[in-house]
Amino acid sequence: SLAYNNHVVRNTSLYNRPFVEQFEETPLLVAVLTYVGYGILTIFGYLRDFLRNWGVENCHVARERDEQKDFVPLYQDFENFYTRNLYMRIRDNWNRPICSVPGAKMDLVERTSKDYNWTFEHTGKVVKDVINMGSYNYLGFAENTGSCADNATGSTHKYGVGVGSTRSEMGNLDIHEELEQLVARFLGVESSMAFGMGFATNSMNIPALAGKGCLILSDELNHASLALGARLSGATIRVFKHNNMVSLEKLLRDAIVHGQPRTHRPWKKMLILVEGIYSMEGSIVRLPEVIALKKHYKAYLYLDEAHSIGALGPRGGGVVDYFGLDPKDVDIMMGTFTKSFGAAGGYIGGKRLIDYLRSHSHSSIYATAMSPPVSQQIITSMKIIMGEDNTTLGAERLKQLSENTTYFRRKLREMGFIIYGNNDSPVVPMMLYMPAKIGAFGREMLKRNIGTVVVGFPATPIIESRARFCVSAAHTRDMLDTVSHRSETHTHMHQTCLTQ
Repeated sequence: SLAYNNHVVRNTSLYNRPFVEQFEETPLLVAVLTYVGYGILTIFGYLRDFLRNWGVENCHVARERDEQKDFVPLYQDFENFYTRNLYMRIRDNWNRPICSVPGAKMDLVERTSKDYNWTFEHTGKVVKDVINMGSYNYLGFAENTGSCADNATGSTHKYGVGVGSTRSEMGNLDIHEELEQLVARFLGVESSMAFGMGFATNSMNIPALAGKGCLILSDELNHASLALGARLSGATIRVFKHNNMVSLEKLLRDAIVHGQPRTHRPWKKMLILVEGIYSMEGSIVRLPEVIALKKHYKAYLYLDEAHSIGALGPRGGGVVDYFGLDPKDVDIMMGTFTKSFGAAGGYIGGKRLIDYLRSHSHSSIYATAMSPPVSQQIITSMKIIMGEDNTTLGAERLKQLSENTTYFRRKLREMGFIIYGNNDSPVVPMMLYMPAKIGAFGREMLKRNIGTVVVGFPATPIIESRARFCVSAAHTRDMLDTVSHRSETHTHMHQTCLTQ
């Protein structure tokens, strides 16, 4: 029998809608076979390293020169073991060159490798009309026609492409201020601040918000940018189980009771870091419960809405809008423009926070200002979502994304696939488990003109390799039916081969 972990809320009075997430436990036989598969790969990896060391097999990896063998090693040999012996075997599934707009369909440059994926050569051919199930193009704004593209082109003619300065010097354009005012209005907060890079929005601003003597409570599945920002801050970091409010509350209670290590003084600040949608699990944060806990224990809340802003909620306002909560209950609202808005960069919104960040954030003081056409792309797409373009296009795309997400998730479940996450999440992880399936699934789907993202260890737990589909409002039902049908065809073929 198959066991399910049904994540049901503890306090239903905090929610205005049903909230149930399912994560199926890895079957014992599958887990054993997966470990055996990784074990075989590891044994052969050590054998190949032995052959490379004796010159029997060519070594393509970076390594120390013989005259530097007595130095402290620049390339840690064991740390690169996984990359050269496991990842390299399936490297052809990643970094594929795209030569078109990454919309609902895309064109890929065909490439081949004659040395087992160490290097690639372009064949000169193009694979046309590949269904794109990998890009974070939730609302379909990754396009080269329409008002977004036209306005971005006009902005390029007016301002140029680059600014050539930081915001605090000569790079503060009127289009940047217009963008920040629009973002604040969209989020329902007093003010906001835009940054040119989404990753740096987290990694460079968290150190400005917390430091020595502060405590950061981080979800165990938070993005690398949040983890890096927490480490750079110098604050004490404690990790709670994914979306587990019992674990979070225990850490909060212990922090108040015991205080700082050794001195037991009270923490200067307690900051909770969570994401709106978790991009590998497809799960949605239990925001009503997190807010209740942060109020009760007098902590601050940092919400990363990179994947949820624009993709959730009746107005596209993210997870806050999805649960019908007050934006003022979230102390720091962060998000990116790279997904739903088809652009680049990130933002932070809040109360009196923004004036402080303008003078203390490394992303603000030292980074070049956002490119004007990128700013214009965000402004135009955000106005469409808000309905300020005098059309219903934004509402139609929000509705289409919701319908596509529900339909695709239901379709895959009916076909017997193991799907993780929340039913309303456009991030749809489909479990593959075994290492051999990672490369096979990605290659076979591309043969069927479908571009997917496959993910394995160390990005996921070792027995939970998966394919990740990202649903878009630009996808048609026919596209989604094609993807689900061809996924089923390949999986059944693969299982038959394993049985034989």
